[in-house]
Amino acid sequence: GIVGRACGRKGPLLFISEDSPGGPGYLSDRMQALSTQMNALSLGQGAKAGAGRAHIRSFVGLRGASLGQRSVVKNVTLAPVRRQPLQVQNVRIAGAEVPNNKRVVISLTYVYGVGLTTSKAVLRDTNVSEDKRVKDLTDEELAAIRAEVNKYMIEGDLRRFTALNIKRLKDIQCYRGRRHIMNLPCRGQKTKTNARTRRGKRMAVAGKKKAPGPR
Repeated sequence: GIVGRACGRKGPLLFISEDSPGGPGYLSDRMQALSTQMNALSLGQGAKAGAGRAHIRSFVGLRGASLGQRSVVKNVTLAPVRRQPLQVQNVRIAGAEVPNNKRVVISLTYVYGVGLTTSKAVLRDTNVSEDKRVKDLTDEELAAIRAEVNKYMIEGDLRRFTALNIKRLKDIQCYRGRRHIMNLPCRGQKTKTNARTRRGKRMAVAGKKKAPGPR
């Protein structure tokens, strides 16, 4: 036949032979028709209702009409889009996303301002087991935890409170404020060595020679 199908490694292979009753013009017409059909499928116009959109994984174009009697192969794969079932990956508490697969006592510590002690206190006040996973919590338990967590200063309020305190120290030019301005530790730590967190990465000093090592 003029058009044949075979099973290929990456999908069905469509063979179109040039030795057709319509002559060489038939091949170009067939190419245009197939291209139109595949464009319609890729746009979702030719997909059946409920079958989902189809997409073309690979399309190897024909290499011209001057191939003699050789067959031209087009590798076309039409695969429906696989939709995964809807799953809750993270739970939102106090504006922060907490892990869904961890114990609730650990997941609550992902909220800024909630540590392990506060997390245990919240669960104790809401009568929720510490060993329970977040994904196993009921809607009532989640609502109770959210209400209890919101009683504390957390997230944006705590960040603003800390920033205002540091700004006040800088404005009054006290010792701690000046240490904040110079990006140095302000609690008595030594700075000859260490203190890299505050000081940042080491910077090369021009003209400074290294001490000779022991011989």
